Amino acid sequence: MYPREREEGQTFIVDLVLGLDTRAAAADDDLAKTVHYGIVAEEVVAVVEGEPVNLVETLAERVAQACLKHDVVLEVEVTVHKPDAPITVPFDDVTVTITRSRV
Repeated sequence: MYPREREEGQTFIVDLVLGLDTRAAAADDDLAKTVHYGIVAEEVVAVVEGEPVNLVETLAERVAQACLKHDVVLEVEVTVHKPDAPITVPFDDVTVTITRSRV
């Protein structure tokens, strides 16, 4: 991260794909047996707005670890978009995608 990015802030967009077994929750129509996506979203925002990092890769790792703290989440795919990256050529988006699991 460049000094200007730290001073002025920047935009990140995070996409998540959570891997979990939803059969018990679906069978009983019970939110307590799955992951609460609203809570996950709030936790991800807290990570993004939290302690600054130098690399998008580090941010993606922190987001993945936050998701895996939920017992029912077995795997997570995190894509961090940085649409305003300081690149001197035309581009639409810069992304980093990682997959992490309990295994």
